[in-house]
Amino acid sequence: MMKMKRIILRYQNFNKQKTGQAKRTVILGAIILVVVIIIVGRIVASKRGVRVVSVEEGIPVEVVKVVKGDIKEFISYTGDIEAKERIEVYSRVSGKIIKKNVVEGNRIKKGQTIALVDRDEPGFKFEPAPVNSLLAGIVGRVYVDLGAKVTPQTPVALIVDMDRVKVKINVVEKDFPKVRIGQEAQIKVDAYPEKIFRGKVWKISPIVDLESRTAPIEILISNPRHLLKPGMFARTTIITKESKNTLIIPCDALIKEEDLTLVFVVKDNQVLKREVTVGMGQENLVEVKDNLDLGEEVIVMGKTRVKDGDLVRVIRQ
Repeated sequence: MMKMKRIILRYQNFNKQKTGQAKRTVILGAIILVVVIIIVGRIVASKRGVRVVSVEEGIPVEVVKVVKGDIKEFISYTGDIEAKERIEVYSRVSGKIIKKNVVEGNRIKKGQTIALVDRDEPGFKFEPAPVNSLLAGIVGRVYVDLGAKVTPQTPVALIVDMDRVKVKINVVEKDFPKVRIGQEAQIKVDAYPEKIFRGKVWKISPIVDLESRTAPIEILISNPRHLLKPGMFARTTIITKESKNTLIIPCDALIKEEDLTLVFVVKDNQVLKREVTVGMGQENLVEVKDNLDLGEEVIVMGKTRVKDGDLVRVIRQ
């Protein structure tokens, strides 16, 4: 009986060993098959000129996402701040200044007396003649002192309207068609480097100068606090066109091929070449009108090293 049990036990152990060897054989065969498939695939790919690359081995690139925003087109010029209106006041008679009623910087009303002139002559007696302002504004200059002799050709004072000032610029011929009455302008002066003053195109000359090929244009600026002074040097920017809530990408993403404008889009770590139509540009940004969707990623660094269909690795976004 004991002998029979030992025989049965040996038979069971033999079957287990045989089953384990069979399983190991199947696993080993599967591994060999996978390796063979990979090797054959690489050989075939190499013969066809195709490089098999993993994501980790992809060409490193930097990308940015397509976003929506506002973009403006503008032209920039320099000019000088001037009072919107200014007038030099003269005496109507000859004589001597016997009284000054204002000093520079005083606010003055239209018709207010600036000075009195004594026009007495030997044998005659006259009432002092007033020199009245013809404009409401600020006394910019007083040209005469007490006792000074004046004639109708002698300027007595300069009156300026500083509640509104203007900048006169000369626009070159190629920019002239872009400018229209009412366009917004931004003005900066050295006295207030962090402040932007806003104005509008007020006057446009209908004539282009024959020698300089420029046309004078005036920008009107509200100046209630009188921060802008006549004579200040001004840098002006006129916004000639504006597009709101449009698709925007950096100019660095654009590729020029003959007459085509292209971008490289990255999708699932693969490069897709797209032809696009661009619109306005502002500094390093450009408007894109078609063939891109909000949130798509375009290559801005590394685009010269890739082509359509390449596998890439995004190193910075």
